[in-house]
Amino acid sequence: MNKAELAERLANELDVSKKLAEDFVRSFEQIITNTLTQGESVSIAGFGTFSARERAGRMGVNPQNTKEQIQIPPVTVAKFKAGKSLKDSLKAKKTPKH
Repeated sequence: MNKAELAERLANELDVSKKLAEDFVRSFEQIITNTLTQGESVSIAGFGTFSARERAGRMGVNPQNTKEQIQIPPVTVAKFKAGKSLKDSLKAKKTPKH
């Protein structure tokens, strides 16, 4: 599902205009992004927690010249940790392999 499909589904579920649903999705993204940028996390009970973590710098290999080592700088990355309800829902939907 992409952003447009999510907005369309929200519009149908909430019986609102597609434009209002698109605005909701855009605002949700902005709020999450701004909160993470400020070093805070966003927790939605049962669903999960969005947070920002710093990945340490390290030595890596240049993919264009595998004999050359390069320094990869530290970087801040977004992280999502699923909540219990979400995990339980996914476990319940899991089908056994034959």
